[in-house]
Amino acid sequence: MAHRFFIETFGCQMNQHDSEKIAGLLSHQGMVAVSGPDEADLLILNTCSVREKAAQKVYSRLGEFKARKQSDPNFRIGVVGCVAQQEGEEMVRRAPFVDLVVGTHMYHAIPDLLEQSRLGRSRVATHFQQDHLPAEIAPVQRSSDFRANITIMEGCNKRCAFCIVPFTRGRERNRPARSILEEAIRAADEGFVELLLLGQTVNSYKDPDNPRFKFAHLLARLAEVPGLRRIRFTSPHPRDFCDETLAVIDAYEVICNQVHLPVQSGSSTVLKRMRRQYTREWFLNLVEKFRSGRRRIAFSTDVIVGFPGESEEDFEQTLSLVRQVEFESMFSFKYSVRPQTEAQSWKDDVAEEVKTRRLMMLQRLQKGIQIDLHQRYYLGKQAEVLVEGVARDGRQRSGRTTTGKIVNFAGDHSPGEFVKLLITGVGPNSLQGEPLGEPSRTAAGMAIKEPEWNVNSESRV
Repeated sequence: MAHRFFIETFGCQMNQHDSEKIAGLLSHQGMVAVSGPDEADLLILNTCSVREKAAQKVYSRLGEFKARKQSDPNFRIGVVGCVAQQEGEEMVRRAPFVDLVVGTHMYHAIPDLLEQSRLGRSRVATHFQQDHLPAEIAPVQRSSDFRANITIMEGCNKRCAFCIVPFTRGRERNRPARSILEEAIRAADEGFVELLLLGQTVNSYKDPDNPRFKFAHLLARLAEVPGLRRIRFTSPHPRDFCDETLAVIDAYEVICNQVHLPVQSGSSTVLKRMRRQYTREWFLNLVEKFRSGRRRIAFSTDVIVGFPGESEEDFEQTLSLVRQVEFESMFSFKYSVRPQTEAQSWKDDVAEEVKTRRLMMLQRLQKGIQIDLHQRYYLGKQAEVLVEGVARDGRQRSGRTTTGKIVNFAGDHSPGEFVKLLITGVGPNSLQGEPLGEPSRTAAGMAIKEPEWNVNSESRV
């Protein structure tokens, strides 16, 4: 009987795609994926350490399986990802019943490491391979039949004062463009209609075989792959957007006109302390450059409130920037200390009640902006959505516009279909629509114009 595995994933799209890679590896070894941990012989927790108390949450989750592990020696537990990278041997000390601890650079070795742990050898593999390219794992067991996640780079060189990613993912490592294009073409040939390009600072991408071939050039090549109807990317860093990248996004409708711009703060003073490498004025200039193009861009962002030293004036500058930019969505958080970061040694001097008050003010402002934007740009208008599945109410279908808006509508449409809708209602987080015609899944001609490229260009915003 084949061994059965279940992967429980915490965190972002990068983690979700890592789980797809791990599932592909295990399936290739003859193991079978199951729908829950109770059915599994092997449980893998794929962890994220970006948010507060991430390690504690993992240890708490492990504690829920301790009794089963003690009563069933054939049940095995592995922890992979950022918390595994962060904790290493400490995880084995605190949870000695864990069979395997695998860091972010070692996913490709999981089958061999499982065998080594079964034989009583080392259970921990968290060393970095900084001189290596990102490991390419095939076959990937994709969790969607219409969206293909593709890693183009891993790691980060930015060293923001609050961020643990450089310590858990390492420095930037880029996949060869040839390999990325081959995977994209293969995905399109298999019927995938949307690509999601992944990287910790995805728009810093440079082809390791030709460093003059950058993110803009890769986007343009991917936009010409037959069969693809949408291309998204996450997560970019504002400082790595160049004029060429903006031109490509403006030129090809297959590239979704939704861009994540994680500003973190509206105060230049706080941004400097955060080591974000840009000022408030520089960020607003980048927004205006995007808005000078032919296509309207929907911006999303990340904001941290209560960073060490943030004054009321600093916070007011964040509020004024949010009003000026009018982000269509926002991930907002209270600052919390992350291990191994520069800010870990700083005094966390903004009181918890002040952080809470500021967060509530920010979220209230953002909610109003979202309702206003939905009424201004969507209500009464037509939109094409890519159906993603059943809506939260369990009755309607749910899809997403090219600007990233969730739209709920009646019908029996299948995931992966494109449906034209009339937007008939708006809320702060989603829209309501009515179908206008028959769904489709075939690709249309999406290129509007083709930029002329000079790969020696170093123009920056």
